[in-house]
Amino acid sequence: MYARQKTSQESQKTRLIKPGSGRPPKLTIADQIMLTLVYLHNLPTFQMLGVQFGIGESTANYIFHRWVKILRDLLPASVLEQVKKNDDVRAWVLEILKDVELIVDSYEQPIQRPTDNEEQKKNYSGKQKRHTKKNQVIVMPSGKEIVDVVVGETGATADINIWRKQRASLETSQKFQGDKAYVGEALINTPHKKPRQGVLTPAQKRANKSKAQKRIFVEHLIRLLKIWRVASERFRLRTKNYERVILVVCGLVRWRIGALIMYQ
Repeated sequence: MYARQKTSQESQKTRLIKPGSGRPPKLTIADQIMLTLVYLHNLPTFQMLGVQFGIGESTANYIFHRWVKILRDLLPASVLEQVKKNDDVRAWVLEILKDVELIVDSYEQPIQRPTDNEEQKKNYSGKQKRHTKKNQVIVMPSGKEIVDVVVGETGATADINIWRKQRASLETSQKFQGDKAYVGEALINTPHKKPRQGVLTPAQKRANKSKAQKRIFVEHLIRLLKIWRVASERFRLRTKNYERVILVVCGLVRWRIGALIMYQ
């Protein structure tokens, strides 16, 4: 992928000197990849990242964004994205998924306060009392695979509305498990809500506990995403980069848990 991108860039240049001339890069390809992963995991400033790798701040910024694009192409963020170009495999995957209850959940990530007033309203989360982006994942019952993911929804968007748009990528009869944010959807198995000025019965409490034990696997996977600080702390890059960066993190998590099989 890197070699193809390099060849494409070279073919578009009007050269005054021979290829290979000029100052050689300070960092090897391995070091450039490491720089990108260090930023995603630790979220330093580009100035400190440059100091760590012995290069300038602008060079560190350029290398990071270049390799994020490459990693985004190499690491599909979900199983549905990985098979989207093969209709036969996609149909086979969707048929298998119909036999299980997938787990759906979302989390919010703080972002910088938008300058536009309308954008502020859209991204303000009443629950978090700050401006956020909302990401929603659908995972296997074991939590060992990301089936589908939606990234970068505005903080004011309700979880259930995100799911209603996301479900179009799956079979209409697909069953799900979800928390109380999804109460009211027939296809989602949700816990019992305590009635107003009432109490849950012992049987309902036991049922809620059993459902929570099944849903915990999606929380474990979201924790793996949040280990990468770029996906949990306030997002400092430009908003237009948000979706690409978080999807790269999803791809890295899939690679870590062994769900992603690398291919040429």
